[in-house]
Amino acid sequence: MDHPRAAAPASRRRRPLLAATSALLLASLLPAPPLAAQAPDPVRVGITWGGVSFLGLTFEYQWESFSVEANVGTWTLRDLSVSVVGKHYFGPAEDLRPFVGGGLWGVLAFAEEGRGSVLVLRAPVGFEWEFVDRNYLGVGMSINRGLWVDRIDPDDETPLNQRLVPLPGFYYRWRP
Repeated sequence: MDHPRAAAPASRRRRPLLAATSALLLASLLPAPPLAAQAPDPVRVGITWGGVSFLGLTFEYQWESFSVEANVGTWTLRDLSVSVVGKHYFGPAEDLRPFVGGGLWGVLAFAEEGRGSVLVLRAPVGFEWEFVDRNYLGVGMSINRGLWVDRIDPDDETPLNQRLVPLPGFYYRWRP
């Protein structure tokens, strides 16, 4: 007997390829990292609450006023949430600095009935404050829009909701 997913229409099978192509396009639009002789700003690590996961661990590589941020987290401990975002910060590092960004967020959920996944386009905006030397607090709002979904129930053909979904989030970052 054929697996129910084997009979999926060709357009549904091409969606992961479209998502991967979109991710590569987004990465190509980010500014190039600095040369080794330019001594880039160090990496920052931190934790997040809200936004793309209930609780997450963040790694951020910064150069000049740009950064690439990777976040790994969970909502319920039965899922894995991964986000990669490019950001642009405005203003001097010592002040309250606004930021804007764009990236992708993927969630892989596990249940007794099976596994589901979703890919989301996200655009975070917010502010960051260096409250003590090398310690940062931030608050942001991520505007999200679903790109692709693979539901746990293979018979569920409900179309993906295309509305914009705002999700607030908070973070703490430390520069070692």
